[in-house]
Amino acid sequence: MSLAAAVLATFVLAAISVVQIAAATGRPVGRFVWGGQHEVLPRGLRIGSALSVVLYAAMAAALISRAAGREGALVAVVWVLVGCFTLGIAMNAASRSRSERAVMTPACAMLAGCSLLVALSA
Repeated sequence: MSLAAAVLATFVLAAISVVQIAAATGRPVGRFVWGGQHEVLPRGLRIGSALSVVLYAAMAAALISRAAGREGALVAVVWVLVGCFTLGIAMNAASRSRSERAVMTPACAMLAGCSLLVALSA
């Protein structure tokens, strides 16, 4: 069960990464990220979007590794992810951007639920 949750989380993180890559390369998808204030992100936020893709990959790797039975620091890392994704639900739900609320809030909810399953059952 935890491996399936980790795989689902990886797919969600990959989908969000596609949006972040588009934002980082100047595509007009800024309404979905960083508060939705810019249709095309300014340079600083583009860099942030690019860095977030790297973080998403690390998050996916941590979830998959923990679901596969690895222990050590991954136990704490996955619990930190549960907290971050749970906080992300509230932050995205409070966004002024309707697009960000509609897309990123459910994505964070899915990620929070999947990471919680990994944390509890791995």
